Amino acid sequence: MPRVARITIENAYYHVITRGNQKQLVFMEQSDYDKYLLILKKYKKKYNFKLYAFCLMPNHVHLILEIKNPKHVSKIMKCLNLSYTLYFNLKYKKVGHLWQDRFKSKIIEDGTYLLECINYIETNPIRASLVPHLTAYQWSSYNYRGTNNEILDRLFAL
Repeated sequence: MPRVARITIENAYYHVITRGNQKQLVFMEQSDYDKYLLILKKYKKKYNFKLYAFCLMPNHVHLILEIKNPKHVSKIMKCLNLSYTLYFNLKYKKVGHLWQDRFKSKIIEDGTYLLECINYIETNPIRASLVPHLTAYQWSSYNYRGTNNEILDRLFAL
């Protein structure tokens, strides 16, 4: 049975989630998180999208992207997931799939939901009992807010 086509629209915000195969860990040590962020920066430049939130959890990733060309959602995630998988499998001497099925994406249609989604993503480490407060988790966009950096875009007006 064929897959259902994704709904995509131009100039939209997307909440994207990709999870480790069988919920396995996809980040084993600090350098893995660093590598994922480097890959994310690379494809952010290549596909010219905006990144408003992210959270790299031990077994999955959340992103909020603003993408002008709707065809780029799948291309971006294919590049991200493939590049990171090649790195991970080489480093840990593994073969095969790292990510479970295809990524999930949801269009964010209004500003209120966008802010709620950003909050949900950045508080994920607290809900998972990984840290006691947001500033203690260095793999989310929370600590990038208000700083001059190459990865997180500022959300000026909704």
